[in-house]
Amino acid sequence: MTACKAILILGGTGEGIALAEALQAVPGLRVISSLAGRVANPKLPVGEVRIGGFGGVAGLVAYLRANGIAAVIDATHPFARRMGWHAAEAAVAARIPLLRLERPAWVAQAGDNWTLVDDWDGAVEILRKSARRVFLALGRQELAPFTALDKIAFVIRAVERPDAEIKFADAEIVLARGPFHLDDERALLQAHRIDCIVCKNSGGSATDAKLQAARELGIHVVIQRRPPRPEATQVSTVAAAVDWVREL
Repeated sequence: MTACKAILILGGTGEGIALAEALQAVPGLRVISSLAGRVANPKLPVGEVRIGGFGGVAGLVAYLRANGIAAVIDATHPFARRMGWHAAEAAVAARIPLLRLERPAWVAQAGDNWTLVDDWDGAVEILRKSARRVFLALGRQELAPFTALDKIAFVIRAVERPDAEIKFADAEIVLARGPFHLDDERALLQAHRIDCIVCKNSGGSATDAKLQAARELGIHVVIQRRPPRPEATQVSTVAAAVDWVREL
């Protein structure tokens, strides 16, 4: 009997969930999805799931070897800087192939008013000069730099409530998980009289409605560029990732 080929998906994204499901149809595979564990109640993919870190590159290499992993698919968020680099180093050390599954970045269109920044310190300085009512469409771990802006009213959307030590002078918390729809995003921006949106260039369709609404309403968007990622074979669709696995 031929042993199952073990595939490790580094997930935490919609693409990771969709890929785990799609690979169930490929015979002869053992699919393991790994989640970072930063969200208390994550949406879980089908199949085997592990939650938590690996303990750096050395820990990930040890896991790959102990579990006979034949290939790694990095389907983490485009802003999961550390995990992307750890995956690349570990795959080389374990001598197994690595695929990066990454959704395309958003690209400004006619009518967009975007300012691109590399870090949140840059965003804070822009807001300090030009914004009064700001929609922060960020994860709760990204909020601390903006607490210094005590003259701005914030609407903050996150999957989970920010930590207690994160205190804003004026903020409303909206707990929600995408996908978000255009009509709802437009209504939110209008109801709160938002004059600026701050977000990451996450890409994909689950959260791009806010950018469409901003374009329609003429709202300024401060958007963080994606960080550099290690060189790797890369695809942008689940179907292409499945094809890659089939060819292993």
